[in-house]
Amino acid sequence: MSKKELLTPLSSLFLRRTLTSTPYFSINPIPQCFQSRTVRPLFPLPGFDFPGKCFICSQFGNKAQCWNCSAAARTTPFLLCSSCRCIQPLDHSVDYFQIFGLERKYDSVEEQLEGKYKDWQKKLHPDLVHSKSEREREYAAEQSARVIDAYRTLSKPLARAIYILKLEGVDIDDEETLSDLDLLSEIMEIREAVEEAPDSQALNQIQSLMQEKLKQWSNSFAKAFQSRNFEEAVKAIRRMTYYERVNEEIVKKL
Repeated sequence: MSKKELLTPLSSLFLRRTLTSTPYFSINPIPQCFQSRTVRPLFPLPGFDFPGKCFICSQFGNKAQCWNCSAAARTTPFLLCSSCRCIQPLDHSVDYFQIFGLERKYDSVEEQLEGKYKDWQKKLHPDLVHSKSEREREYAAEQSARVIDAYRTLSKPLARAIYILKLEGVDIDDEETLSDLDLLSEIMEIREAVEEAPDSQALNQIQSLMQEKLKQWSNSFAKAFQSRNFEEAVKAIRRMTYYERVNEEIVKKL
C-alpha cells in the first residue's frame, strides 16, 4: 500500500498540513506462563484486557469435576453438571474460542458467533437461575460476564487479532515508537484531514476509506496468521489499530 494511494484522496479535500502527535497506547503484559516470541512493533497498541488466569497453560489433562457431586465433566466448557444439574464455577483454562465451540482461527468467526452467543444467553438467563443457591447464582453471573467478554472480543476484528496472537504466546513490545516513515506520513495526513474536515460529509468520506483499509489489513492479518508469519501479523495489527483509532475519532466528531 503506497503513500501516494492514501494521500491523493485526502489531499484533494484538504491542502494545509500540520504536524500532529501520534497517540500512544498500551497493552496488558502477556502472562509469564506463555513461552513468548518477541516481536518489535511499529507503534503501541490500545489496551485490550482479557481477564482471567492463563488460558493455554492450564491443566487441560485434568478432567474437571463437579464441585457438588464430583461427577466428571462431559462437555467443554463445563457449565452445568449433567448429574446433579448444579452450575459450575469458571474454568479459566477454556479460551474464548472454546466457549463458543469455535475452531481457533481468525477468519469466518462472525458467521457462527452470533447464534452461539444467543444460545449462551438463554442458558445463563437470570430467570433460569433465580431458584438456585447463592453460590450457583454467583457462578452463573461470573459465567455470563465471561461469555459477554468473549463475545465482545471475538466479534471485533482488531480485538480478535490481538487475542488470538496472545493465545499463541506472541509478546508485543508496547514501548517502541513509530519508526516507519511512510506510515508516519500517512498517519499525519489522516489526522490532519479529520481535524480539518469542514462537515459530516467529509468525515464520512474519510471513515469509508478507513473502513476499507481496516478490511484490507484484516485480510492481511488472516493470511499472515494462517501461515504462522507472526511478524507480518503484528504489522497488520499496527495498521488496524491506527485505522480503528481514526474511526473512533470520527464518530466523536459526527
